[in-house]
Amino acid sequence: MSLRLRRIAVDGFRKFREPMVIDGLTDGLNIVIEPNETGKSTLLEALRAAFFVRHGTKNQLAQSFAPYGEAVGPEIQVSFEANGAPWTVTKRFLRGATIEVTGPQGKAQGEDAEARLHALLGSVRDTSQKGDAATYGALGLLWVAQTEALAVTAPGQIVRDTVRSTLEAEVGSIMGGPAYKRVRTRIDEQFGRYWSPTGQKRGRQNEATERVEIAETAAREATERAAGLEKTFAELETARARLKVVQREIADDTDVETRRDLIASLEIARAAAQILATRRAEHEAVSAKGKGLEDLTERHRTATEARDKAGLALEQAQTRRASLSERLTDAKQRLVDARSALDSARIARLDARSALSAGEDRVRAMRRKAGVAAARKRHVELIELERLQDEAKALAATLIPAKAMDVLEANERAVAEAHAVRSAGATRIALSGVTTGVLIDGAPMGVGERTLTGETHIGLGEAELIIYPPAGATSAEEAFSSALKRHQSALEDLALEDLAGARARNDAARDAAGELRTIAARIEALTQADEHVGLVAGAAALKLFIVELGDDSEEPEDDAPDILDLIKAMEAADSALARAEGTHDSAVDALRSAEEEDGPLATAEARAASDLANAEAQIDTMQSRPGFASLAADLISAREQSAVAAVKLEEATRDAMAHDPAAITRKIETIDARSRAAGDTRTKLEMEIARLEGTVEREGGKGLADREAAAGEEAEAARAALQRIADEAASLKLLREILDEARDETSAKFVGPVAKRAKRHIERLLPGCDLSFSEDLTLEAVVRGGISEGCGDLSRGTQEQLSVLTRIAFADMLLEQGQPVSLILDDPLVYADDARLDLMVEILSEAAERMQVILLTCRDRAFRHVPANRLSLTSIKQ
Repeated sequence: MSLRLRRIAVDGFRKFREPMVIDGLTDGLNIVIEPNETGKSTLLEALRAAFFVRHGTKNQLAQSFAPYGEAVGPEIQVSFEANGAPWTVTKRFLRGATIEVTGPQGKAQGEDAEARLHALLGSVRDTSQKGDAATYGALGLLWVAQTEALAVTAPGQIVRDTVRSTLEAEVGSIMGGPAYKRVRTRIDEQFGRYWSPTGQKRGRQNEATERVEIAETAAREATERAAGLEKTFAELETARARLKVVQREIADDTDVETRRDLIASLEIARAAAQILATRRAEHEAVSAKGKGLEDLTERHRTATEARDKAGLALEQAQTRRASLSERLTDAKQRLVDARSALDSARIARLDARSALSAGEDRVRAMRRKAGVAAARKRHVELIELERLQDEAKALAATLIPAKAMDVLEANERAVAEAHAVRSAGATRIALSGVTTGVLIDGAPMGVGERTLTGETHIGLGEAELIIYPPAGATSAEEAFSSALKRHQSALEDLALEDLAGARARNDAARDAAGELRTIAARIEALTQADEHVGLVAGAAALKLFIVELGDDSEEPEDDAPDILDLIKAMEAADSALARAEGTHDSAVDALRSAEEEDGPLATAEARAASDLANAEAQIDTMQSRPGFASLAADLISAREQSAVAAVKLEEATRDAMAHDPAAITRKIETIDARSRAAGDTRTKLEMEIARLEGTVEREGGKGLADREAAAGEEAEAARAALQRIADEAASLKLLREILDEARDETSAKFVGPVAKRAKRHIERLLPGCDLSFSEDLTLEAVVRGGISEGCGDLSRGTQEQLSVLTRIAFADMLLEQGQPVSLILDDPLVYADDARLDLMVEILSEAAERMQVILLTCRDRAFRHVPANRLSLTSIKQ
């Protein structure tokens, strides 16, 4: 009886937290190919739970059915056919545990449904904590979970009993009767002919033994040579099978398509890196532009504050100096007269000295002419730079201390808070309609709202309405007035109109400080030393040089002057200069006395005037810049552009991180290496096949098979004769051990048919082998070339393949007995090489013609070419 699954629905079972349905299972071979961790093994566990785990149990196995962390009732529904009739089982565990079975006899629920399932499937109730596949009957052997097929194991007791009942008819005729009696009589008659009275061998036993030794030696030699040829045949077939697999793998264009996709991904990764660099540059440019606009706004505000402060300081200094103007003017005039006389004396003395040194200066003047001209030009530039430096120093000196700025900001906040308190505590009234005759504090009152902060009288014809605001309104008004006056006083002390002006002044002062460093660098570069005119480095040296230079534009006279006359003139000029210097010193003292009072005022006035001029010049310079009128809008636009650029930079960074060129390149190299390895393998296999074909052609014509057959027949005949004689000689021992031997013989007769069926499949995998089963129908060993190898000593791949093949053999016997048969393999043949994998798939395909076979696997490449009904878990999740 073949059992065919048609539909499986799972909800809340382990990995399947959401409902999952797999439909479309057909007769024959069904393959579910899905990646790891998608629920293939969970699906097989759900099937076992639906058919074999009691619905009301709460053991450790049932508790594991619920998804981790969820308190739900796992539910499974399976539709299947048994003996051609449709069946449905619906089972729920843990919360609201139920079972319902629908079949040809109708519906059944609860324990009746469980009993009906056990009767149908030949299973018994499982009382273990973790699940015992031996209690599941035939399907416990044929539904193979992951890794269960990696070792050859014995079938359960239910399966063994079923197989024994199947084989009783076959072995019953061997167990006793006339045949057994004839054997016993013949042994008694022949005993005396082959044994001495003392029990020693003699006669035909010795002859038979010698014949066996000679025949076996000849057969062994022939077998070894024939085995060598058979091994060559096997190696040739194996090589051809491997070549076929390699050629199919080379022809498979999956790697080619994958490499093409990786090449495209590599281009995308490189493009993403380029875009990232572009976005980073754009973000830096926009950020720099925004920073420049913010800096210009701050400097303009600072310059405005500096201008207002300097104007106020200049006005105050001019007012205070007016009272000292007349006295200072008189002193200055006397100093001017004395200076004029002193200058005349100095000029006369200088003329005398010039005349004296004219001869000497004539040569030096020619050399210095070019140097002097350059010095004069640099001096003009120096004077302009020093003027700018003085202006910048004055502007930098207008910086408002940080403590004063903190006071202004605190006052500004206090005014705002007092205004809010006053507005919150004031009384608001509104008048609408005709306002004729309505007076407020004696004046006509118009339509609209008013805020009252004090006592108010409203005339309504002959009546008067007096409004008294809340007690707190008066104090709020006073607090607001006090805060406002305090703030205005602080601004007036600093000659400011508002807090914005103070910030603008500080910005201008900071800009001026930066400008001072620039001017100092320019002055240092301008006042370099000049050895041709004896000028050392430094601004003071250049100015002194220009002052001492005097009027050096006239050409020296051709004739040398009289030195004695020039010396006398020099002495007279020195005397006149001494008198003029005395008069000048007296005038200076008088002026100094007046200036001691006017000096601080003049300094303050000059400083204020300089500061005002510098501030105005700076403001004019900034306001004359293109785009100053739209500075605020440009600043907002720059900030928006900076934000947009930052977003683009983040997106470009994320795109670049999502593609790793190095990882993609490594994948491409891996595919290329695999392709090269496949090509090398194909070449080696072709060479090996050619060599083996040559060996087969050379050895095949020597009649080794005929020789082996003849020698084997002779050895077999000799052994048969020896065995026959030995059996006859051991008749008495057989009689004494008849009971034990009968038991052993019975066991051997039972496993014989099993071995026969299993060998039909296993011989295709391991040609020329014999099988050895134990009494519990476990495949114990494989005999190849006369050597017995225990199954546990075989490779894991061979053990897995033998486990699958013996299960197919048992399935065939159970199918003959009418038992429910369905073969499910979870991740089978994981250790099979390519040639054996193809052979095992071919055997499974043949088995699928007799029963339903379902393969659950993650190896797409291994089963891609197999004709089957293909199903996908991911495509059927709901």
